Amino acid sequence: MTELTQPTGLEDDLRAVLRDDGTTPRVLVLGATGYIGGRLTPRLLNAGYRVRVLARDAARAASFPWGADCEIVEGSADDADAVAEAMRDVDVVYYLIHSMSAGKGFEESDERAAQTVADAAASVHVHRLVYLGGLHPEGVELSPHLRSRVHVGEIFLRSGVPTLVLQAGVVIGSGSASFEMIRHLTEVLPYMPAPRWVRNRIQPIAVRDVLHYLLGAARVAPEVNRAVDIGGPDVLRYGQMMNGYAVEAGLPQRAIAALPVFTPGLASHWVNLVTPVPRSIARPLVASLQNECVVKDHAVDDLIPRPEGGLTPYRQAVHLALGRVNADAIETSWQDSEVSGAPSDPLPSDPEWAGRMVFTDARSLKTTASVDGLWRVIIGIGGTNGWYSSPFLWAVRGWMDRVVGGVGLRRGRRNKAAARVGDAIDFWRVEAVEEPGTETEASAASGGLLRLRAEMKVPGEAWLELRALPDAGGARYEQRAVFFPRGLAGRLYWFAVLPFHGFIFAGMAARITAAAEQPGA
Repeated sequence: MTELTQPTGLEDDLRAVLRDDGTTPRVLVLGATGYIGGRLTPRLLNAGYRVRVLARDAARAASFPWGADCEIVEGSADDADAVAEAMRDVDVVYYLIHSMSAGKGFEESDERAAQTVADAAASVHVHRLVYLGGLHPEGVELSPHLRSRVHVGEIFLRSGVPTLVLQAGVVIGSGSASFEMIRHLTEVLPYMPAPRWVRNRIQPIAVRDVLHYLLGAARVAPEVNRAVDIGGPDVLRYGQMMNGYAVEAGLPQRAIAALPVFTPGLASHWVNLVTPVPRSIARPLVASLQNECVVKDHAVDDLIPRPEGGLTPYRQAVHLALGRVNADAIETSWQDSEVSGAPSDPLPSDPEWAGRMVFTDARSLKTTASVDGLWRVIIGIGGTNGWYSSPFLWAVRGWMDRVVGGVGLRRGRRNKAAARVGDAIDFWRVEAVEEPGTETEASAASGGLLRLRAEMKVPGEAWLELRALPDAGGARYEQRAVFFPRGLAGRLYWFAVLPFHGFIFAGMAARITAAAEQPGA
């Protein structure tokens, strides 16, 4: 294989350095469809690398936004033939695989896959192996999963291929299992009886900083063969991390009581009970928190420069993970500004239990009315036209809002037959209007959309979407209420009003379509 030209110093943007023969280096990513791999792969492409991925399901890998830009080899890391095929003409290998199984035999499985990859990399003289391992203390008994990650790193370091093992602790970003456990525990429990490990010190790291180090790892000097710790600038107790999340999420800080009775097994059952994180994921996460995980030294700074502007503080990382900053503003300070979406943003490949809790009430009805006729009813909703269902219940909701200091239903609307973005309609605010005949990504051609954002007092954020879509022989009315609860109060609020949805939202859909079918609508 052609040697890579070694840079005299890493450029700030960490772009690929051409080989001596002027060709672009090739990178193999194992684990490209996982949490970190799914975010690293497009950034490698943007940095100028030719990217090949090894995936158990080639069709799934191809469905990613970056799938068409990568070469995909189907197979698993413990399949010697598939690994050998994937290793052809590769300069750098990223190993981003780790079993999260709670069953027996995962350590042997991890070892077998790592040894297969290490042997194949050595046989074709790969220039660099990069492995994302786990931050851990020295000289103490580790959990089985953390012990396995350490062992995998040791396999690569002994392989004869120059290896950089980046050892990270809790990764902060939407979709990260560790972050999602913090998110859901904090949002659900105003008071938390917790295991003793909530007092352990942890050094979390923002996902954007993990990706920065991974990109930089492809360009370290060829003689480097070692493990280094990576972490953010803050060392916190787990309880402090939960309360830092609460502050950024606009929640009261949580009272946390550390109790000695929670074993890792019991604690994982408890996490599974109060959060959507599966027990199979919660158990290894909980077990890994039994020890303090703090960066031992900053040797990584001698190999890879810190991101421009420094490492991301914990609260800022949470802020980004919650999507509280405009994505364009995020990207202007990120190395790969051409990559759409911030590293902390959720991806479609993230697990179903990841991300903010969301409740929806969706209704769809076919009508003989035309799209334009249906749209005239939709765009005129509210004010003196009313909400087409249970005026008494809407009036009660408006009165309740006024009692707690909200705007109530008295604002009415500016124009009975038209609406524009920014208009007030009772206790809603118009967030989007798409007239029928407008073709956009958000609505079908010839359809119409009215999106309203709630300004009534609710423990969360709420929207109401009304659509008029073309359908054979008439139109289709689609209605969707969306609610993002804030904390336990938000969840209780949704379930308290749930019985009324049958009266309000079902009746609303039925009466809007009926009104659209009336002569002159």
